Amino acid sequence: MQTTHADLQLSAGEMVAVAIDPSVGLGVATASGALLTVVDEPLRALVELDERFGPRWVWWDRGTPDVLVRSGVALDRCWDVLTVHRLLHGGWRTSIGEVWAWFADLPIDSLPSMGQLGLLDAATDEGDDPEQPLRPDGHLRPEWDSGAWNASPGRIASWAELALRCAERQEQELASRAHPSQAVSTARSESAAEMLCAELAHNGLPIDEAEANRIIFDAAGPRPANRIEEDAERERRDRAVLGLLQPPQHVNLRNPAEVKSMLRRTGLDLPDTRAWRLEQLQGTDPLIDALLVWRKAERIATTYGYAWLDEHVTNGRLRGDWSSSDGAAGRMTASAGLHNLPSVMRPVVAADDGYRFVRADLGQIEPRVLAAVSGDSALIAATQDPDLYQPVAERLGVSRDIAKVAVLGAMYGATTGESAGALQGLKRNYPVAMGMLEAAAADGQARTDIFTIGGRRVRMGTRQAEDGDIDKARSAAAGRGRYARNALIQGAAAEFFKVWAVLVRRRARTFSSDVVLCLHDELLVHAPAEHAEAVAELVTSTVAEAAHYWSPEPTVRFSADVSIISRWSEAKG
Repeated sequence: MQTTHADLQLSAGEMVAVAIDPSVGLGVATASGALLTVVDEPLRALVELDERFGPRWVWWDRGTPDVLVRSGVALDRCWDVLTVHRLLHGGWRTSIGEVWAWFADLPIDSLPSMGQLGLLDAATDEGDDPEQPLRPDGHLRPEWDSGAWNASPGRIASWAELALRCAERQEQELASRAHPSQAVSTARSESAAEMLCAELAHNGLPIDEAEANRIIFDAAGPRPANRIEEDAERERRDRAVLGLLQPPQHVNLRNPAEVKSMLRRTGLDLPDTRAWRLEQLQGTDPLIDALLVWRKAERIATTYGYAWLDEHVTNGRLRGDWSSSDGAAGRMTASAGLHNLPSVMRPVVAADDGYRFVRADLGQIEPRVLAAVSGDSALIAATQDPDLYQPVAERLGVSRDIAKVAVLGAMYGATTGESAGALQGLKRNYPVAMGMLEAAAADGQARTDIFTIGGRRVRMGTRQAEDGDIDKARSAAAGRGRYARNALIQGAAAEFFKVWAVLVRRRARTFSSDVVLCLHDELLVHAPAEHAEAVAELVTSTVAEAAHYWSPEPTVRFSADVSIISRWSEAKG
């Protein structure tokens, strides 16, 4: 039923689907069957509808947030169909065509593709109307999935209507999960997090380019004008290490096996050449010290050097691709080094003149999440202490350091080392929490998919015939068990973090402030200096608000370490 902009009536929070191309029009579909197409000023119409009714906007995928962000439109309540599909089914790779096939109970192996038997289809499918989004076999037309949905204003509302039908089915599916209210809530926050990712990708992270050039120069030398100069700088870095060898030797420092052999010839027989192992020997041998300096310089030169600066930094902003889920346990991901910037490069992340960063880091988030999702009363009691590991240590009768390693080891599947004895104490004193982790590990070993408290499916792989190597099979099963117990908690922690991040995003807008970085459990908010204190208070208070929305156990205490800084390198911890 076609209606007009003025006639449309919606309820706050009602699912309303939208498809938009600013040059073509806006399509809106409601649960009551109303369809609306707006050709004149479609973005303005969307903003007016949002301000007037406050619905929950449904769209197919990230393409819609990208359009909105480029146009300066910020929506808060949303439902991203592809994002929710990943939540329901696990993994990352999917498409609108696959989601529709799932909705319509159609086989994925018959999914059509562009150009597939086009002449034959035209000859056999009588009455086939290309203006309709569905083929006679029920599948979505691949050309619509590839962009033809916006070929005319008439198609846009139909595209929105299909998205709404999928979203309604998804909501029903989530309601059947073990924790239905958390699952539906997670779908909403995950969708809002994907909107945040569109903003992060578009706006970028503030960068001091002069400082970046200085750090790169100190590590890698002057900017090379050509490949010859680049090779000369590379040889210069190598000579700082190889010049210490007597007699002189040719060693490829970029080959771990050759470096290990080089160290053995000098009397240092190490099991490997990992950075943490070499750092333990720092100051004991000039060769070790030179090798550590070389590694830092090499990483900057090759990964965070001039080429990185030229490719990813423009107009004082570092920009990369962002996603609200990594396709595994559900952590946010970013490219362009945004999630891997080494500490030596952190001074380049600097607030603009007249601005400050409000930096916040969730404290001891994973064990607190374990307490919340397991409902273990003893562990919940430990969360009331600002330092959760201290009451755990006292209960186990061990040092705080051992208690910390034991708790983290329980979540990561570590069963050896000095904390092994404490692990047995954890099982006795926190049987509910440890039992949940062990059950997850057993599911992983059996290749049974696990589900986070928010309803995310974490796939454990398909059953395959073993090759007869029993030891190999046991090792693989143990690895799946470790992954499963960690994914259960890490996935839930990621869901809590995103609830917090989208709350901060929405509230900070009042102070003309933006979230500019989400790094595992850490947020960085770019705020005008005069609002920095208010934003810091907001970031602190929203931790409790996020816990209220997310936590199945309201008495679990969550907290964040919040500071106001000018450069990321000023942050402690």
